[in-house]
Formats: sequence, structure tokens, C-alpha cells
Amino acid sequence: MRKLIVSAFISLDGVVEAPGGEPGYRNSGWTFKDVEFLPEAFEIKGREQKEATAILMGRTSYEAFSPVWPDMEDFADYKAMPKYVVSTTLGEDDLVSNWGETTILRSLDEVAALKETEGGPIIVHGSATLNQAFSDAGLIDRYHLIVFPLLLGAGKRLFSATDKDTQKLKLVEHEAYANGLQKNVFDVIR
Repeated sequence: MRKLIVSAFISLDGVVEAPGGEPGYRNSGWTFKDVEFLPEAFEIKGREQKEATAILMGRTSYEAFSPVWPDMEDFADYKAMPKYVVSTTLGEDDLVSNWGETTILRSLDEVAALKETEGGPIIVHGSATLNQAFSDAGLIDRYHLIVFPLLLGAGKRLFSATDKDTQKLKLVEHEAYANGLQKNVFDVIR
């Protein structure tokens, strides 16, 4: 079975919305404001590209990343990697032509079936609402979290607010950096 890994920039209070500067959100661009850039704090982002064998995202994240990531040197390894977009509204004609193979999945059952195929880890970027659904469905195997020392208050959260049984996690890698960022890698315990 393939591992589904959620990768996120997250505030201490769980907000993942608009880390890169998306419009319409009061604290947009919070990953670049008032936090010194230290390359070592983001080492895991490069490692993700080397270890993942596919990228999975929701429609909103696909529409944000697909016009930009195909031509960015920082995301070059993702260009050749198979991409999967979970959406009930996206059509084949909505897919960009310069980002390699992209498959639209229409349901969580199709994501579960993808996990059953041969291959390595599947990385999920962005996609807050989708990640909540993945968590509720028990599809997430690991979290790669870069935690920012910020309390943002309002905003989309990574974790579901659904009333459900406790989900235990095992911390398998962690590091704190001089700029206040923390890397926390958790395996989901089943």
C-alpha cells in the first residue's frame, strides 16, 4: 500500500490558509512575513520531491499551483511526477498541458483505490478541505508539518473538527530552528 503524506505550512493554531500570499485573506503571505528565512528549516520540502512518486491535491490547490509550479525551478521534480486532482467539478479541458500526466479523481473511494496501487509515497500539498476529508476517512499515513510561531486566528485549518475517535500520532522526526520554525513529522498510528 502506498503512503499518503500530507505536507503543510501551519500556524501554531492550525491555520494553513494563504501561506504564500493568496488574495482575500487578512493574513495572506504569513510564511514570508516576520520570519527569517533559514534554508535548513525547509530541507524537508526538497526531500519530499525526491521521495514522493505522485502528487495529490484538491481542485482549488491545483488551480493555484498549476499556472506557477510547472515553470518553477524549486518544484522541478514535480513536473514529471504523476499528478492527481480530487474534484467533482474539474474537467479534462481545465487541466494545464505543461505539467505532465494529470488524472482527475472523483471521490475518496478513488483516492483509497490509488493508495492500493503499486508505487511509492503520494504527497499532498495545500488542499485544506480535502485533507480534513482524508483524515475523517482514515486515508492519511503521515504528516510533514512546518509549524510557524504564529497565532493567526481565522482561516482554514488543516485538521478536521469532526467529532470522532481519538487519532494517535507518533512523532518520528522533529527539529526546532533559530527562526522559531519547527519541523514535526508524524506517522498516523492505526
